[in-house]
Amino acid sequence: MIQARKRFGQHFLHDPGVIERIAHAVNPGPADHLLEIGPGRGALTQLLLAGPYASFDAIEIDRDLATILRPGLAAARSAALHECDALQFDFAALAKDRGGRLRVIGNLPYNISTPLLFRLIEAAPAILDLHVMLQREVVARMAAAPGSGDYGRLTVMLAPWVSVEQLFDIGPGAFRPPPRVWSAMARLTVRPHPAFAVAPQFAQVVTAAFSQRRKTLRNALRNLLAASDMEACGVDPQARAETLAPELFNRLAMRLGHGIGYP
Repeated sequence: MIQARKRFGQHFLHDPGVIERIAHAVNPGPADHLLEIGPGRGALTQLLLAGPYASFDAIEIDRDLATILRPGLAAARSAALHECDALQFDFAALAKDRGGRLRVIGNLPYNISTPLLFRLIEAAPAILDLHVMLQREVVARMAAAPGSGDYGRLTVMLAPWVSVEQLFDIGPGAFRPPPRVWSAMARLTVRPHPAFAVAPQFAQVVTAAFSQRRKTLRNALRNLLAASDMEACGVDPQARAETLAPELFNRLAMRLGHGIGYP
């Protein structure tokens, strides 16, 4: 049996009840183009391949695991294995090749979960939804509301593109080897249109605002915008980043993009 490799952040899901619960949450249909990221030993893969789908693709970076997965995918209809790094994968090209938007499913490696989420969001027009398993604290941040302790950069950066629903928690015992933390499943549904027209400086403003959470926006953004600019956007300079709705960060970014504020 192939052992989990720390460098890939591998923890293999083995609990049949959890696997069935994930498949039920995805609830694939005959017109769906499924993409599984990090199938591991193929426990969920086998269940998904047994159900309805239009096409099925899997991304696996581990060569030994790919060797195990390849025969089953080769025998399935309209299925393919991509032996590569998901951070380098062209999701838009796959959607174009398959002829429809993708439904992404994955137990995302915790060591690359945030950059991989951002990579997937960049391809949002090619994706219908995502059902992803992550560290429970990460899912809490993704689904957090302004003013809560979990609200942060990840929450705000995802907000224009997806709505986030925390589905259920998964204990360490569902994996081999068991991780030291609890996991959770989340459903990210791509919005038909972005919640607002995202300014090019949006990420810059959000990153700066959350770089030091205890600072007021006046201090956190002092190199980008004057207090008067914040007030003109309807933002209190004395407020802290975790209290601001995503749309207000975008308003500040638009102000910065128009050349107003500090150089």
